[in-house]
Amino acid sequence: MARSRSHRYSLLFALPLLLFYELLEAISPVRAQGGVVRNGADVVLTSLFTFLLGPRGPLVFMALVIGVSLWLIRRDRSAGPLRAGTFAAMLGESIILALLFGVVIGTVTMRLLGPLRSLAAGAGTGGIGGTVLERLTLSIGAGLYEELLFRVVIVALLANGFRLLGIGRVAAGIAATVLGALLFSAFHYIGPLGEPLRLESFVFRALAGMAFSALYLLRGFGITAWTHALYDVAVLL
Repeated sequence: MARSRSHRYSLLFALPLLLFYELLEAISPVRAQGGVVRNGADVVLTSLFTFLLGPRGPLVFMALVIGVSLWLIRRDRSAGPLRAGTFAAMLGESIILALLFGVVIGTVTMRLLGPLRSLAAGAGTGGIGGTVLERLTLSIGAGLYEELLFRVVIVALLANGFRLLGIGRVAAGIAATVLGALLFSAFHYIGPLGEPLRLESFVFRALAGMAFSALYLLRGFGITAWTHALYDVAVLL
């Protein structure tokens, strides 16, 4: 358990998602309304680099992410020698969590709101069709970049901001998790490719945001990103 949460294992486990997403964007970019569509969280994270560096911004951002990840991996010696069995166990855990995720969160949502129409449609592509590869690109991008943006960046910033306001650590963490989950849910309805706002899908995603935050704290970034990505693959494909 502790070994798989370490930077060495967690980041190495997540690295293939980044490389696979960028490869898919290169060979099968998602196109809508005459342009290329990247994951919204990816765009948010790279927008500053694009503003400062122009078209090279996203490439510099990716190089920075990989560089920092490799530095953390090398710096973290607490996990000991790498073991292939640990990565296999992490993948198996992510698959099981992804299969259980929709059922558990969907059941909680329906208990909160009462019997509603199928929630599966609420986790769709926001009107983007496309090929299997294009849908796979969307799924991998969501798992990686949405977790990086909302769990690693936004929830951490909110928690630290609340601490600066004098709020205790536990209360700040809870407030940051809830607010981050609401932002995560609202994110899916913004922009020209956003989905129509529906109460059940909004609540479903807000609960999902809180569940992913809990998973991130308990099991680390790698398993959380893979669980999110595999769940989206199952839904979109």
